[in-house]
Amino acid sequence: MIMPRGQPLLMPVRPAFIALSLLIALALSMLPLGRVLWTPDWVLLLLLFWALQQPGRVGMGLAFAMGLVLDVQQSALLGQHALVYALAVFAVQAAARRLLWFGALMQALQLGPVFLAAHLLQAALRVAGGGLLPDWTLLLAPLLETLLWPLASWLLLAPQRRPPDQDQNRPL
Repeated sequence: MIMPRGQPLLMPVRPAFIALSLLIALALSMLPLGRVLWTPDWVLLLLLFWALQQPGRVGMGLAFAMGLVLDVQQSALLGQHALVYALAVFAVQAAARRLLWFGALMQALQLGPVFLAAHLLQAALRVAGGGLLPDWTLLLAPLLETLLWPLASWLLLAPQRRPPDQDQNRPL
């Protein structure tokens, strides 16, 4: 892929780093915070980030599996998170070629509707399963996730920005 002008070349990401970040996101989502509606969905945020940056390693299958884990842990309707995560990853991977040309701020603005649609679909599935209709604070979580996108992007790409090993036989 041709890199946009001024964007540095990144080192390859280590699969263990992807797995560790997703496990940390899963642990953050399992914290007993009373499941307040405005808390960001850490798993969704990191799944979308890695699905955009590393589509060969993180895809809809992993998103579906992590969604099932959260469904079981939160005693939610089985498949609720799984469906939402798989559809959100599909939406991001469908627009990945366009999104990768932008910086983190523009990506955040374009991913805001994806975060909003994911939370609205999750609320609709919860209501269809017999749950209560959420109030207006449901809109705070996608807004917070959109605001966290540039920070998450900067943090998760930092290990890839390390300088390459110097070698006398390579010009780069």
